[in-house]
Amino acid sequence: MPVFLIRLIRRALGSRVGLPPLAVVLSVFVTSWPLMLLAEPAGSELVEPANFWWWFVVTASTVGYGDFYPETTWGHLVGGYVIIGGIATLTTLFAQLASMIEKRRGRRMHGSGTLEVAGHIVVLGYTPGRTERILDELHSDESSRMVLGAWPEVESNPLPERTVEFVRGDLTSESVLRRACVHHARAVLIDARDDNEALAMAVTVDHLQAKAHVVVALRDLGRAKHFQYVSEAIHCVQWHNPHMLTEELQDPGITQVYEELMTHGGNGNTYSLRLPETTAFGDCQTALGRQHDATVLAARTPDDLLVSPSWDTALPAGSVLYFVSRERISEAQLTAALRRHRTRVASE
Repeated sequence: MPVFLIRLIRRALGSRVGLPPLAVVLSVFVTSWPLMLLAEPAGSELVEPANFWWWFVVTASTVGYGDFYPETTWGHLVGGYVIIGGIATLTTLFAQLASMIEKRRGRRMHGSGTLEVAGHIVVLGYTPGRTERILDELHSDESSRMVLGAWPEVESNPLPERTVEFVRGDLTSESVLRRACVHHARAVLIDARDDNEALAMAVTVDHLQAKAHVVVALRDLGRAKHFQYVSEAIHCVQWHNPHMLTEELQDPGITQVYEELMTHGGNGNTYSLRLPETTAFGDCQTALGRQHDATVLAARTPDDLLVSPSWDTALPAGSVLYFVSRERISEAQLTAALRRHRTRVASE
């Protein structure tokens, strides 16, 4: 709240909103002092410079502490003049501030204002239902502020009930993206209406903020190479998988890991094998890691699929292990690796 008031006063002074009330109160102060000097008897404490300004502020604000007050009838009339001037000043000031707040709120609702935010996540592009899902997933894991950028066709903030800032305009325009503070953003998601539009948006984003983590939703991943011409740091993700988009925003590079796991002939492939005997998950992980440079991802027991279970989880005989390795590992190789692991543990 204090930050908001400071910004409001700063904008008011910059836009000359507070000048008319200030002129009124200064005029009343300048004219009331000589009048009070004439109205009050000689030696009155009220008209002393050290006391009059205090009495003027207290009276004009209608607080009225009563520590100083006029004694004559003409002095009472001057006091009434100060009260009326103070009420007129405060009424005008509050009316102008209320108008300014309402105007600012309207600009925010219609996305025409300029935001003041940094270290945030910007989502460029709005698709009903889809964008809400993306923002929900981002809000569940992120404490960063969110900014939604939409095209002019979206006339007002489509998510007024959410804690999401809103900017509206041509999302390929530098001025519009500056209003969304893309140049201060930590991450940017480009969720355009087609791939050509996404490329144009990526060029502008890269021009404004080359250090941000930029994720682009593509319908045709074959065009990802075009975005590499803009910047090798841009990550392209399949448009039809919103969950993958949010994961890439939160954990940069995670989609490359998924792609490597799903690509045959890469640095490692995913395989499975059955456990010949009941074994702890940690023993399987250690034995296969040391002997075959493999990483166990999950295990399927007769009851459930366990993805990265705890180290002490007991896997019954017949459970299926899923692992990443350079080559397939047989049950005999697993048994031998477990035997060597247990011998090593016993010797230690």
